[in-house]
Amino acid sequence: MTTTLEYIERLPKKNSEKPAPLLVLLHGYGSNEMDLYSFADELQDELHIVSLRAPHSLGGQGFAWYSINFDADQNKFSDLDEARVSQSKIAEFIDTFIANNEIDTNKIFVLGFSQGAILSYGLSLNSSKIQHVIALSGYLNEDLIKSWPKEHTTDYFISHGSVDQVIPVTLARKAPVILTEKGIANSFQEYPVGHGVHPQNFYDFKSWIGERL
Repeated sequence: MTTTLEYIERLPKKNSEKPAPLLVLLHGYGSNEMDLYSFADELQDELHIVSLRAPHSLGGQGFAWYSINFDADQNKFSDLDEARVSQSKIAEFIDTFIANNEIDTNKIFVLGFSQGAILSYGLSLNSSKIQHVIALSGYLNEDLIKSWPKEHTTDYFISHGSVDQVIPVTLARKAPVILTEKGIANSFQEYPVGHGVHPQNFYDFKSWIGERL
């Protein structure tokens, strides 16, 4: 398959004549495709899992979906133009992957952490092709949404560390409020952890995925 994004994959462990549900993993800033892939062996056997590498190299094994810049006063700014390009690349990847594999297009999951979670929101709200989103330790940036869909059937599992010093939990709490106001199904959980995934968080989103398979 030709794509502009590097990736690794885990094929479904269950032999089935039916198309497989797809889970796309989007890592955070400064990480790579191996990070969230560590979940793969513990997730449901029927899933076809692909873990993508962000396009911007930070040197070594670190990559980013978009740049984070600082001004003279150390205020932080995200390069949203780069973020939009990355969103488009991910959407293109998913379309191409579906066209070249036996995928159940009614069961497309995207799981993102931090920057990956931020893009998961924008990606899913700009497209009706993604049915389920797991947004870990991120926030909803409305600047990445072209226009709010009139009807949206995607549902969201949202979680965040209550002592996250990278992305404050107050930012994450806004997403369920906005989604609920828009009539979009969501579940929000907080865990006693910093910018990471608490073990109970993993088991909770795994169960959430299982309920939708």
